[in-house]
Amino acid sequence: MALVPVSDVAVSLDLRERISSLLADFLSRRSDRTRAAYDADLRNFASFLKGSSPLEAVSLLLSHGPGEGNGLALRYRNEMISAGLSAATANRRLSSLRSVVKLARTIGLVSWGLEIEGEKAEAYRDTRGPGRGELLRILAGLQEDLSPKGRRDLAIFRLLLDLGLRRGEIASLDLEDVDLAGERILVLGKGRTAKEPMTLPQETARALEAWISARGPDPGPLFLNYDRARKGDGRLTGAALYYLAKEWGARRPHGIRHAAITEVLNLTGGDVRKAARFSRHRDIRTLARYDDNRSDLGGEAARLLASSFPG
Repeated sequence: MALVPVSDVAVSLDLRERISSLLADFLSRRSDRTRAAYDADLRNFASFLKGSSPLEAVSLLLSHGPGEGNGLALRYRNEMISAGLSAATANRRLSSLRSVVKLARTIGLVSWGLEIEGEKAEAYRDTRGPGRGELLRILAGLQEDLSPKGRRDLAIFRLLLDLGLRRGEIASLDLEDVDLAGERILVLGKGRTAKEPMTLPQETARALEAWISARGPDPGPLFLNYDRARKGDGRLTGAALYYLAKEWGARRPHGIRHAAITEVLNLTGGDVRKAARFSRHRDIRTLARYDDNRSDLGGEAARLLASSFPG
């Protein structure tokens, strides 16, 4: 099937308006973070079709029948894999398209669905993060820096470690989300549409109190960017948190979350249920993978087998 630029496809004004309404409805029920991710996925699809917007790209996709529509999705998937994207990224973008077409089918815009399967991916990558000694080294270094930035960084590190927060969850925090007296913080979790309370341990609360004292009482983002080119409301972004973790020597913020979950399993004797409540994973099987990596059952079996064949 020859790829036709979106701009060359005739779509009626009525259909375009209905598709525009479809996209608005599709995105409206999502959190800001999820909406941004879907929008980025649809823009990538538009780029693949040499279109100027997700509206044009989705219009082209929905203007086809089931055969051509699925063929287009297949070419898109193969193009992403050929470009070296991970299976997880390609599958997520394909899933975004699948969800749009499903909604279009539900409201009667099309009578077919996307049936192209995603690329087979490993269930979970390396779940190990920095070791306990490395975490203690980072913590000691941050505790020595009493500057406002140092206090900010310590509070961020304690949220990553003590609560196992994701960088996007930390970046979305506002000052009003912190209740030091009530020893809790409101967090917009991954895939959630409303903030949920989480308990603040004393160590975490002390670090937050020290940072808030340096930050000041003005409402707005909890964590501010100290970059001179501070933009918008000055919120520290998820991307900035990534580079901050590298500055600490932790490679990436999610590695600290991995380490936190592993430490919970160590401290609780492998209590997967308790670790699942801590990590807020929806699928407890994910925690089983953390536990397997922690105890290296496969490695233990390999050593037993090798020792039975000495030489």
